[in-house]
Amino acid sequence: MSDALTLPAESRERAGKGASRALRREGRVPAVIYGGKEDPQPIHVEAKLLGLQLGTGHFMNSIVMIEIDGKTVRTLPKDVAFHPVTSRALHVDFLRLAKDAKVEVHVPVLFINEADSPGLKKGGVLNVVRHELDLICDADKIPGEIQIDVAGRDVGDSIHISHVVLPEGSVSAITDRDFTIATIVAPSALKKAEGAAAAAEVAAAGPAPEAEPEAEAEEEAAGEE
Repeated sequence: MSDALTLPAESRERAGKGASRALRREGRVPAVIYGGKEDPQPIHVEAKLLGLQLGTGHFMNSIVMIEIDGKTVRTLPKDVAFHPVTSRALHVDFLRLAKDAKVEVHVPVLFINEADSPGLKKGGVLNVVRHELDLICDADKIPGEIQIDVAGRDVGDSIHISHVVLPEGSVSAITDRDFTIATIVAPSALKKAEGAAAAAEVAAAGPAPEAEPEAEAEEEAAGEE
């Protein structure tokens, strides 16, 4: 599980685009805490500290303890709006977490034991279809990553969600199909080599004997009679 992050915040008294722009000029980022059968709570956080936490790579699947007004609110980031040009964070939504809550998160996958994959050893390529898994987890048991073992996998093999052992307390949010996570495919050079080898085998076998035309066969049979 990813370590919990701590983020100091202040209450946001004013709403609207003008107030939000003013906060951003001061190096703050508007945000809101919602959920948990309580009213949404507008807040703002320090842009620099938020940027550091976003840079960890696991901000969106980490518990974030927001310190505000002398108390700590346990949350999970649900959405971050970014500036289309500068990629600066403009707004953050935090989901308030109740005790024993279950949450839906996107957890990155990590492929291990690639050196033990026959398919990769012979030049195959790991084609990753899903870089993240959409999981429903206990809020206290959010995995930082899901490791997928490719040992023994050969060219043409596919890895589906049914092949993955998920951590305790986690289930796939997509339950209606056994979706593909990755495949091992042959690179174009390997495919060409296999095609050339197949053509060489055909050439070595020589041309197939031509079948005698049916008409000639009938004439010969008639002559014999």
